Amino acid sequence: MAQLKRTAKAVWHGTGKDGDGTLSTQSATLNNVPYSFLARFGDGKGTNPEELIAAAHAGCFSMQLAFLLAGNNTPAAEINTGAVLIMESDGPAWKIATVELSLQASVPGISAEKFTEIAAIAKANCPVSKVLNAEVKLTAKLL
Repeated sequence: MAQLKRTAKAVWHGTGKDGDGTLSTQSATLNNVPYSFLARFGDGKGTNPEELIAAAHAGCFSMQLAFLLAGNNTPAAEINTGAVLIMESDGPAWKIATVELSLQASVPGISAEKFTEIAAIAKANCPVSKVLNAEVKLTAKLL
């Protein structure tokens, strides 16, 4: 069985609310990028884990869909996926309750029914969808 490993690192200083930290990834696309309580729960500067998960989910789904469409001999001209991650209070903590994927794609030569079917398969099988313990919703529009 093939295996890939990807790494990331978080450094945090201070308390949860008043502290701050940095995030770095193996590829160095993120290299000491700041994150904080305000960036996570308000409008502070920097990133936060949830927007990174949303970006990862949109990217993962889009790539999975591209592979499936090509395998159907109907490669996409363009796939545009947005992701809205919704966190909810879960007693004293928070949980990721839902990720709403919003897809618009231009796919020459495919029927709306087949597009919807393949998009649903991509949603169910992209690795990020599989790892999340949250409801994943999809709205798909063929252009």
